[in-house]
Amino acid sequence: MATSEDPEIVIIGCGVSGIAAAHRLVKAGYRHVRILEATGRSGGRIKTAALGNTITEIGAAYIHGPTEKNPLFCLARDYGLLPPEALNPANQAVDVDEDPPLVPNWFSSSGQRLSAESMEPAEELFREILDNASKLQNPQNTSWKSLGHFMRTKAQDQAAGRWKDEDETTRQLLLSAFSTMLKFECCGSATHSMDDIDLAGFSMFESLRGVDCTLPRGFERLIENLMSELPSDLVTYNCPVRCVHWSNTEGGLSPVTVECENGERIAADHVIVTVPLGYLKKHHSTLFYPPLPAHKLKSIETLGFGTCDKIFVEFESPWWDANCEIIYLVWEDEETVSDQVSDVSKSWIRKLVTFTVHKPSEKGSHVLCGWICGHEAEYMETLPEKEVRESITKLVRTFTGNSTITPKRILCSRWFTDPWTYGSYCHPAIGCTAKDLKNMMEPLPSQETVSQPLQVLFAGEATHPCFYSTVHGAILTGWREADRLINHY
Repeated sequence: MATSEDPEIVIIGCGVSGIAAAHRLVKAGYRHVRILEATGRSGGRIKTAALGNTITEIGAAYIHGPTEKNPLFCLARDYGLLPPEALNPANQAVDVDEDPPLVPNWFSSSGQRLSAESMEPAEELFREILDNASKLQNPQNTSWKSLGHFMRTKAQDQAAGRWKDEDETTRQLLLSAFSTMLKFECCGSATHSMDDIDLAGFSMFESLRGVDCTLPRGFERLIENLMSELPSDLVTYNCPVRCVHWSNTEGGLSPVTVECENGERIAADHVIVTVPLGYLKKHHSTLFYPPLPAHKLKSIETLGFGTCDKIFVEFESPWWDANCEIIYLVWEDEETVSDQVSDVSKSWIRKLVTFTVHKPSEKGSHVLCGWICGHEAEYMETLPEKEVRESITKLVRTFTGNSTITPKRILCSRWFTDPWTYGSYCHPAIGCTAKDLKNMMEPLPSQETVSQPLQVLFAGEATHPCFYSTVHGAILTGWREADRLINHY
């Protein structure tokens, strides 16, 4: 163990968890802290871009639960990045369970505008079933195979009783609306289908109070503020890591050697690994020597990691109401409740059933954000932008019945084909338990009796036991691992 109070600490990844760890260590007086970042920029899955003059979030877009308990909220507030309404105490007290009540516009695939009132029964049923799923007492002991299985079965069962007085066409339309909401819910978990989500695992996630809010000037402003408080030479960019040699396998004075792709070898007392779970899944076998322990590997494989993409679309003029915040598209020809399409390459666009309305950052800007996830999103990423734009144009014209609507321009995220992420964020896949998230954050070597403990530590959203998939979860894990080292010394 480094006897000096100033160990060599290397952080792999300059996303928000890596930055948070560095921040904590530097503030505690540690002078030998270094971040290695594979790309040319900071922020990781926080990435702000522009579509024309409109600020768009390619990555993280929301503060989920903007209250005092949320470190992301507190940082954004201290840096003066929040919209005024987010500072309103009433806003912070609302318990919306990450589902803020948005004003909807509904459209059907026959080109009809559907009234929000007529769709309310479907919305109510959906929220109720989802809420019940997260509150199941002993979900392990049920016959439900997955969250998707639970939701589909409950929807079919309850619709028959609840809507028995409605005619067959109305009942079918409400079930189709339920499918629309199920597809959108897949985006929240970055999963291909709710059939891939563990029913017991689903209740591990914890929501914070408060109505979700955005950062009007972009999430990257947060990264810029955090980075401005770190020494300017702390990060080495365009420096991918080839292998972390731990357990003194290199035979040097330091227990860990970080081997970079450029051939540089960095001796370290501690390494904090903050790479996305998607990258770990793909590269764990070459990224660590000796290999990771079996129980940690099993958890990396068990925890789910999927793709949620956004397609920003700008229009000359809005085809939605002035007060509209979310647009739902209902496919009337889908016979059963489903969140998947039959042929991804032919029908991928059918998975995109929701647009959120972008608050205009300037007058005359009319931008929607289309949400798509799973294999359909992964397929979309392979297409040229022109083809995606044509598919969006056809989709909007079909649902509005207006053949003159043409998008001005579009902008797509592509998280699956990004070689440093291979997806967006994690979810509790089938078989995933709290033990897996515990294994994810366990440092190496596992035995605490060894003479050189805490050689390799793990941070990032996929290592938080209940705030996984969020920015606040990522920040807390960076602080957690920094504190682990600070407490150790």
